[in-house]
Formats: sequence, C-alpha cells, structure tokens
Amino acid sequence: MSGRQSAEERKAQIVAEVLRLADEIGPDRLSTTDVARAIGLSQPAIFRHFPTKGALWLAVAEDIADRLQRDWAAAEGGASEPHARLKALIGAQLTAISATPALPSILFSRELQVDNQALRDVFRGLLGAFQGRLVAAIRDLQAAGDLRGDINAKDVAMLLTSLIQGVAIRWTLGARGFPLVEEGLRLFDLQMALLHTQEEVSDA
Repeated sequence: MSGRQSAEERKAQIVAEVLRLADEIGPDRLSTTDVARAIGLSQPAIFRHFPTKGALWLAVAEDIADRLQRDWAAAEGGASEPHARLKALIGAQLTAISATPALPSILFSRELQVDNQALRDVFRGLLGAFQGRLVAAIRDLQAAGDLRGDINAKDVAMLLTSLIQGVAIRWTLGARGFPLVEEGLRLFDLQMALLHTQEEVSDA
C-alpha cells in the first residue's frame, strides 16, 4: 500500500472527516483546525486542497449531492410501479441520513447557509430534485387511481419531505434511540393509507 495519497484521495479523506466531525461536534462549531488535527495534517495543508473554509463546505455539499442522486436513481431503478418507487425514494433518503447522521444538521445549519450562498444553492437544488422525483411518482399514482386526485401532487411531496425531516429531527433529539428507516417507512405507510382512506370515505 502506498503511503502517499493523490490529491483527489486526500480531498476525499478531508471531506469524509468533515462529515464525521460535523456529527461529533456540530457543523457550526467545526473548524479547519479540528479537521487538520483529526487527519494528522497542518492547517495550511488543508488550505492547499481547499483555499477557504467555504470551498471545503461546498465540496462536502457536492459530495452529499452526488451520493444522494446516485441513491435516488438506484432506488427508482429497483422499483417498477409508482407506489414502490415512491416508498423506495423515501427509504433511500432515510437510509442516507442514517448512514450520515450529520446530514440534517448540515442541511439546516443557518450559519453555514447564511455565510455560503453556493452551499445554499446546492442544497436548494438537491431538495428540488428530490421533490421532483416524488411528484412524478405521486402523479403516476394519481393517474392510476391509487391516490386521491383532488390534492396537488406537490403538496403531497411536501408532506412526505416534511415527514422525513420530522422523523430525522426526532431521531437526532432522541439520541438515535429507534431505527430511523423503519420508523420513517412506517409513518410513510400511515400517510399513504390516510390519503387512500379519505377518498374512500368521501365516496361513501
């Protein structure tokens, strides 16, 4: 094994360490000194790869975005019908949060987003892309008559993204004392059942 890493390998190591430390001490408290110490580098060595702290956080955001986009595509690729596709997308997002627990705190970190417009743009685009995938599956469900058609698909997508955010916050505040993916999917099933049941009741 070579003892010398390429620049790309070192950048990937730094990004991974930022994600780990962001979970451990919080993204808003994290400094480049913390990152350098954890990896065993000098602070100037960090800045040789990322000239500013903002550039480092942007690389972290882009890494998150790339991984989530791959996860979503894989989830959709493994599901043939709309309900399974929708549930797979929700499951993929919950799984990503479970695997990278710092994700919610990074996404909702006011300090980071106020100070870094590029970071905010990446996350806004990421949310829009996820919502777009949800809306497409929801509209397919509505077209098939399997979901209430009197509700805007974008509103249903917003309910589902809010469900993910809510259960992730509860998981974080509860010291991760329950299985995030299982609980999130249980609530997803409940939400979808309510949307079906209300239509049946209104038709009665």
